[in-house]
Amino acid sequence: MRLALLASAAVLALAATSARAEEGMWTYDNFPIARANATLGTNIDQAFLDRVRLSSVKFGGCSAGVVSGQGLVMTNNHCVATCVANLSTPQQQYGETGFTPKTREEERKCPGATAEILTDISDVTERMHKAGEGLDGQAFTQAREAEAGRIETEACGNDPKIRCQVVSLYRGGQFKLYKFRKYSDVRLAWAPEDRAATFGGDLDNFSFPRFAIDAAFIRLYEDDKPVETPIHFTWNADKPTEGEAVFVSGNPGATQRLLTMDQLATIRDVVLPLDQLIASELRGRLIRYAEEGEDQAFIAMDPIVGVENTYKRGLGRMRALTDANFMTAKAAAEVDFMQRYAAANSAGPDPWGALEAVQPLARELYAPTALLEGGTALGTTSVAGGSQLFQWARAIVRGAQERAKPSDQRLAEYADSRLPGVESGLFAERPTYPELEQIRLEWWLSKTREWLTVDSPHVRILLGKESPEGLSARVVAGTKLADPAVRRALWTGGLAAVQASDDPLIQYVLSIDADARAVRTEWENKVKAPTDRASEQLATARFAAYGDAVYPDATGTLRLTYGQVEGSDVPGQRFAAFTTFAGLWDRATGAEPFAVAPKLLAAKDQIDPNAVMDMAVSTDTIGGSSGSPAINARGEIIGANFDSTVLTQRNAYGYDRAVNRSVIVTTQAVTVALRDVYGMDHLVEELGVTR
Repeated sequence: MRLALLASAAVLALAATSARAEEGMWTYDNFPIARANATLGTNIDQAFLDRVRLSSVKFGGCSAGVVSGQGLVMTNNHCVATCVANLSTPQQQYGETGFTPKTREEERKCPGATAEILTDISDVTERMHKAGEGLDGQAFTQAREAEAGRIETEACGNDPKIRCQVVSLYRGGQFKLYKFRKYSDVRLAWAPEDRAATFGGDLDNFSFPRFAIDAAFIRLYEDDKPVETPIHFTWNADKPTEGEAVFVSGNPGATQRLLTMDQLATIRDVVLPLDQLIASELRGRLIRYAEEGEDQAFIAMDPIVGVENTYKRGLGRMRALTDANFMTAKAAAEVDFMQRYAAANSAGPDPWGALEAVQPLARELYAPTALLEGGTALGTTSVAGGSQLFQWARAIVRGAQERAKPSDQRLAEYADSRLPGVESGLFAERPTYPELEQIRLEWWLSKTREWLTVDSPHVRILLGKESPEGLSARVVAGTKLADPAVRRALWTGGLAAVQASDDPLIQYVLSIDADARAVRTEWENKVKAPTDRASEQLATARFAAYGDAVYPDATGTLRLTYGQVEGSDVPGQRFAAFTTFAGLWDRATGAEPFAVAPKLLAAKDQIDPNAVMDMAVSTDTIGGSSGSPAINARGEIIGANFDSTVLTQRNAYGYDRAVNRSVIVTTQAVTVALRDVYGMDHLVEELGVTR
């Protein structure tokens, strides 16, 4: 036990870690109903939670909500941006015009998209803990992953309509089996002009006031027909009320609130600087490419938005970890926890000490692991710069290698229970753009060489005698993986077909894969396994100290949070709760990024200027919460979360009631857009709007 930190408790201000007020991204099987009702003055019950859960949808990396009995689902426009881009061509750019089908028959399938509804949660903690008993290093990790695969297969079998996932909660303190109803035919039903959803551009991103109709509709299909969804949210097109209770149901991506101060220091000093510096250069390269012409601007639009979001989110997190007051509160909470633990376990293990010992290795290994392998769960850097062609090539190569092994001996992502997801992404008909692919690969190769140095053995394997420019140009020009038939043939042909392939990208991935796997193995042995072991001990101690009043970190799984509609009055963030269409007309300048979308501007005289566009809510959300339905205490949907403020980005590490604000596009604004701007009368009728 680190006595110096314990001794500092007397001078620190905060002495509790249990959740307060609206804090918490709660799992549905441990939602604090009584506390929520007491805080908000509501009267929700278990039946309310069940209806909300069964109306909530996971859509890719976003969230969504079912809003009609015919499988209609609302999410954010930026959540369907990839679908819009995939359906568009340089000649028919739906981002410019909006996607406005007049009938269901004109709704178009989003390539590779899936949607899921959580139907059941069961506890499998005992099985998972037993699987790792007495093991260390990669053996510990593999045993856990193999057991998770067995549990998933036992629960779901080969049913393509069901997906099972073993979810780690409380950083290994609990394991739950989540069962989902899966839909593999997801069609775009409406999307506005991109400028209607992104008004203000990067200048307004992660801020409020906002004037964005960041909403879209998809529809769930099965057997070429819309899915019947008798359980769904009721549409409420009325103006929201300041101070009213709001519940947000979604799939927040990842928080790190249960990390120790030593772990947070690694993120502050190593992870975020690397992620931010190299992301900023990728953004610059994409912007330069977009300036070359109209076609290039179309191709780069969605990637630029994604990188800008990542960069600005990281900026907010860096500010949090360098905020003395915020970190003092975090340290005090840790001291309180350590004192409780010491009082009950004077001779027990020291998980804080174990995690402290891991940090030098995590700092040393993060860069090569993030750059060559990805998937450390600490940062955002993606291997190959997010190149779609490279991702396909790696999936084909590793899939062939792993499927030759028994399921319980494979990399976790290639277990039998997870292969349908791999195949869905691999076989989807998605457009690729060689110039964009080369930019991503060239950037990745050059930044990896720069960060790891020219003399790194990893870089020598990665580049050989070639330059980043020459290597990326060669493999992109020669590969045929853009053709889904080629990908399917290689996947079906297995290891023999992959090894015999003359595709340069397949051969390149084969040549570097052993080194990348070795990097992954070292990370799992030296960082992941000991971290998981110590985190499990901390979770057990946390339950003993605080019971279930502590919620788990977000893990990309369904959570429910609650708060109130309200503005903010803190330095650097002062604003009212609502924005209106009148405010949009006032803010518009006619020049980007403050130019109103043409169809929206043309409908100005038909729009009630006092209709509310966006609202701020004190709910606890983070990336992955995009598209989350915002509902009132009657279970009616009143909006969709699409952003939060820069100051809110600190909620990756801790909730701050004073500054946490989610940004919600209102159903009133969406109704106005459907009815008065885009002529989507059949959707207005389907939503039950009568005026």
